[in-house]
Amino acid sequence: MNALAATNRNFKRAARLLGLDSKLEKSLLIPFREIKVECTIPKDDGSLVSFVGFRIQHDNARGPMKGGIRYHPEVDPDEVNALAQLMTWKTAVANIPYGGAKGGIGCDPAKLSISELERLTRVFTQKIHDLIGIHTDVPAPDMGTNPQTMAWILDEYSKFHGYSPAIVTGKPIDLGGSLGRDAATGRGVLFATEALLNDQGLSVAGQRFVIQGFGNVGSWAAQLIHEAGGKVVAVSDITGAIKNSNGLDIPSLLKHVKEHKGVKGFGGSNSIDSNSILTEDCDILIPAALGGVISKDNADHIKAKFIIEAANHPTDPEADEILTKKGVVILPDIFANSGGVTVSYFEWVQNIQGFMWDEAKVNAELKKYIGQGFKDVKEMCKTHNCDLRMGAFTLGVNRVARATVLRGWEA
Repeated sequence: MNALAATNRNFKRAARLLGLDSKLEKSLLIPFREIKVECTIPKDDGSLVSFVGFRIQHDNARGPMKGGIRYHPEVDPDEVNALAQLMTWKTAVANIPYGGAKGGIGCDPAKLSISELERLTRVFTQKIHDLIGIHTDVPAPDMGTNPQTMAWILDEYSKFHGYSPAIVTGKPIDLGGSLGRDAATGRGVLFATEALLNDQGLSVAGQRFVIQGFGNVGSWAAQLIHEAGGKVVAVSDITGAIKNSNGLDIPSLLKHVKEHKGVKGFGGSNSIDSNSILTEDCDILIPAALGGVISKDNADHIKAKFIIEAANHPTDPEADEILTKKGVVILPDIFANSGGVTVSYFEWVQNIQGFMWDEAKVNAELKKYIGQGFKDVKEMCKTHNCDLRMGAFTLGVNRVARATVLRGWEA
């Protein structure tokens, strides 16, 4: 089942639990706007090349649409549609005044020079500048993009609309980016994990963690879990997978990754098959890479008691059912990885006010939002007698549905 089908299925289950009117249910699923543009640029050798860029704006009942822009050769409109919809529910679960969007360009950023990437980003911004806006749709970085990409979008957008730092989040600090934004998703994963474990009478200290994916989210989660006394026993990235049953030395691993561009070859660890990372013995599994990695084929072999979904849509619905029957507690992506968009909201607020916060305030506010979010999800679980995934979906869908009705938008 692809990401869009799985997301639609979860939405429909939540809509049934909430007893939504069929017309309202249908209107909540249909994207607000789908944008597709051709981006032609001169390459460094003088030849012209064209790429397809797009932006899917899903819902704006609760505020400006929000979501990343990804640069990837296999940008799939179905997947981006699913991710735009997930952003709608995620921002509602986090209770921040945003809707959902997602976008990208079908390109391989590794095969483009910095100057080619800059030209491509500026052309894309020229094509969509009148469809995004500080109070309309606020992009952010995603796979294949970074703070520099956001700086180019900010500059190009400002040529048309005047200096507008709030048009994107995840910017460089020097251009109005927020302190704490780089670590925000990983820190949110730690706070969400703490909330779940505290609810179970446990703490992070002494728990054994396996983290699949050691990019921005996975590496920050590992660092912060290590500092909180958790034991990270195995990690993986695109270069390979490593394990140490006594716990990996995370500060040394972070240095190794910086120097060698991956976890492979790290001393004080054994190399393992990347495909086995999800089924390693641990208390808590954190998938922090691609979607769809936990499927009916490997769900039976997962040994973790808890799964914290740091990636978007890492668990297929079939796997969900298998794991639930096994008694595995899954903290769903639309809550577990909401730290990034929450601190993006803080960045947007700081830009609009022209008043920047220190990092301690950012982190304290994030902890408050994540803590309240967990309480709200648990309340919905009690109300509808459902698991955490449906608790989060009913919470998000209900908030968007209420805003839609209050604005008089229901069909």
